[in-house]
Amino acid sequence: MSYTIDSKAVSQEPRPGQCLRTFIRDAGVFGVKKGCDQGDCGACTVWLDGVPVHSCLMPAHRAKDKQVTTVQGLEHDGHLHPVQQAFCDAQAFQCGFCAAGMIMTVAALDEEQRADLPRNLKGNLCRCTGYRAIEDAVHGIRSTDDDIAGAACGASLPNPFTQGIVTGHARYTMDVAVENLLHLKVLRSPHAHARIVSIDQSKARAIPGVVEVFTWEDVPRKLFSSATHEDHLVDPDDMYVLDNVARFVGQRVAAVVAETEAAAEAGCRALQVEYEILPAVFDPVEAMQDGAPILHSKGNEAKGNIFVTIKGEVGNVESGFAEAAVVHEKTYSTSRVQHAHLETHGSIAWRGEDGRLHVRTSTQAPFIAHQKLCYLFGIFPHDLHVFTERVGGGFGGKQEMVSEDLCLMATMKLGRPVKWEFTREEQFIGATTRHQMTTKVKLGAKADGTLTALEVHVVSNTGAYGGHGSETLAASLGSPLSAYRCKNKKADGHAVYTNMIPGGGFRGYGASQSTFAIECAMDDLAEKLGMDGFAIRRKNMIGPDDVIESVWSDPSDVSFGSYGLDECLDLVEAALANGEGLPAPEGNWAEGTGIALSVLESGPPTEHRSGGEMRLLPDGSYHLAVGSTEMGNGSINSHRQIAASILGTRGNNVDIINADTDLTPYDTGTFASTGTVVAGQAVALTAKALHDNIVSYAARITDTPVEDWSLVDDAVMNGNRRIELTELYKIGTEAGHRFDAKRKAYLSPRTIAFNVQGVRLAVHRVTGEVRVLHSVHAADIGRPINPMQCRGQLEGAVAMGYGWALTEHMVYDDHGKMLNPALRNYHIPAFADTPRTKIMFADTHDTIGPLGAKAQGECAINAVAPAVSNALANATGVRFAHLPFSPDRIFDQLSVTA
Repeated sequence: MSYTIDSKAVSQEPRPGQCLRTFIRDAGVFGVKKGCDQGDCGACTVWLDGVPVHSCLMPAHRAKDKQVTTVQGLEHDGHLHPVQQAFCDAQAFQCGFCAAGMIMTVAALDEEQRADLPRNLKGNLCRCTGYRAIEDAVHGIRSTDDDIAGAACGASLPNPFTQGIVTGHARYTMDVAVENLLHLKVLRSPHAHARIVSIDQSKARAIPGVVEVFTWEDVPRKLFSSATHEDHLVDPDDMYVLDNVARFVGQRVAAVVAETEAAAEAGCRALQVEYEILPAVFDPVEAMQDGAPILHSKGNEAKGNIFVTIKGEVGNVESGFAEAAVVHEKTYSTSRVQHAHLETHGSIAWRGEDGRLHVRTSTQAPFIAHQKLCYLFGIFPHDLHVFTERVGGGFGGKQEMVSEDLCLMATMKLGRPVKWEFTREEQFIGATTRHQMTTKVKLGAKADGTLTALEVHVVSNTGAYGGHGSETLAASLGSPLSAYRCKNKKADGHAVYTNMIPGGGFRGYGASQSTFAIECAMDDLAEKLGMDGFAIRRKNMIGPDDVIESVWSDPSDVSFGSYGLDECLDLVEAALANGEGLPAPEGNWAEGTGIALSVLESGPPTEHRSGGEMRLLPDGSYHLAVGSTEMGNGSINSHRQIAASILGTRGNNVDIINADTDLTPYDTGTFASTGTVVAGQAVALTAKALHDNIVSYAARITDTPVEDWSLVDDAVMNGNRRIELTELYKIGTEAGHRFDAKRKAYLSPRTIAFNVQGVRLAVHRVTGEVRVLHSVHAADIGRPINPMQCRGQLEGAVAMGYGWALTEHMVYDDHGKMLNPALRNYHIPAFADTPRTKIMFADTHDTIGPLGAKAQGECAINAVAPAVSNALANATGVRFAHLPFSPDRIFDQLSVTA
């Protein structure tokens, strides 16, 4: 047979039943990605004789005597294909994992097809961008600025790895060829609660290619949490690497290691497990009742399944409600959703020629994973190396150690490299999700709308394990209540164990859920008072002279580094009134407008720290090392722009390495909006120290005042006197001087980001279909380090918010089994589902964040779902209080009120 990939002959034959995607990757062409292996996401798109196909659905043998073209084959004679160049110019990616497949689809479209992108991009999903930048690329719109020395901060500079992303050469976790590689797969529990009586391994071990089977009896009996935080005490140590009790459908029961993935999967199917079925409970309210099945014996049975309770009160809400002219009380709930990052979880572990253990992994927190692995397996820290290269999306889902432990253990016991890559189904049933929360809100107000009392009660379903349970609960009782000025506030909440998949970190991190409830309740209260949504918020929202207070009277490190909430409201109100957007459809449609605001501290209340290292290189450029992870959040770009701005050079003059426990300083992890305000601050401090090092040395060797010297691109300047950095480096190093610096940053004080979302929509009175007609969003993120990148982060967060509000829903049966563990049935927003959102920035400069910047990637999601709910209420007169707002749910409520 004859096979040709990117004009190169391939010698190997496909295995029986092998798909084209894995055949191409076996040939060393890693630009073809796996996002689903079900034909849903398009990340694996290639051309077969010029026709785009999803290679995961195409049997490899069908490529016989045909030309297979991948994104790596579009480049000719060192020149990018026009579509690749367009994706560069528009920066039509964030994590970039979808880019290869997206480019292959777009490059095959004719002009007529490009005019109908909702139809012709339906087979390609992007979780990061919100699709606007992709649409810009299709239409040849450039979004990038020139790289000018001294002007890096505030410029829309392209990602330094743009070329690798658009050509398919950027290496994600699984994009390496490893010799002598073994493959790991796990058997997962079919039961929500069961004790393992026995596991018969004989048939599994008899399968050709199976090397080893691991069960709970083979792993360290050490409790830990898969959640990654600087302060590990906030997460309960309540799980084992493998356990003899399964507490949710999908929990890993046993691991099989084999020569091939197929053999490992067959080995899992051949394991014969005898279970003792235990009583299960899925609803957190039921789980708190006397007599409910207890999931974890904690030595304090009085707590039952309540993992943690948090309470607080300032003022006296009882007197506040007595003072109120109007009282509103209602319960709102949010749904469990999955991160759906297109790169699934995965790790590769091996023992290197240096005798040390190495773990290449897709994580947001390599240093915390390093700590946990050392603890679990008794490894000295210097004997273990954990790193990421490029991560294909995270959104909080990779603030979790879920694949590294089994891979490392297998390598330690077998002496060979071991790889484990989650399937898309495993992402849904075996990773983590957003916490499902139910929030009861009670508000009291005077006749003029002034709040007199605010009371919130939250029940959080933390699932089978408690990682992130306390932190997300605390977040739900924090900033959403701080958003409003009220002298009487009270809140209490419970994070409760159930036999559901564990909750974890997710963009918005607990504040999303209670923001939804409070922002809906504010509109409900306004309706009773005869006020509109803007008026009641302006009346009560926190101002720059107010104390930032939730329900705890303890001193806080949260401060106003800048304040632009009022400007955000003004921008959204003006944008909604300008007549832009789409007209309402003709027929039986109701039209409504809604808004919501959100505030979010830049970082968690617990510890978070980061370090930076920089040095001047012989050629006059700079090397920067920082421990934070790049997962589409743009941290690599913003960090080098911060450094370049302080050093007076171009962004491209700063080489950067990140997220490597061997090569970079410590970093807690890239989550909770800390990439800018902590790691970015570390970079700023480091760059300033290196700047001072360089100019002070120039002053010393010339015996002139240091204040007379400045750094200008490739030289130090004193009036007309110029010393090239290459010359200064040579002089200094010959004299034994070191041009380097290292600094650390900690998360305190914490500044606040503000966001306001506005929505005008139409809802069909019969079918319940919702169409977003106009979407606007204003954000106070301080000074944007990279405006294009910041806009993209906000667009992606808003798009994810629409998914949470309208289309995404994890559906379970009565036994805790997920019924829709596939992208086609779960339905993250596709191009056609995602409205174009106008992004606007408040004109502020933060006094706490680096160079006036503060967090932007997380908070924008929080205001979207309540704005949609408020618009639906405005259109229909019905409060839709429970996510998601799918047509069937809308129809059910409208039919009752009709």
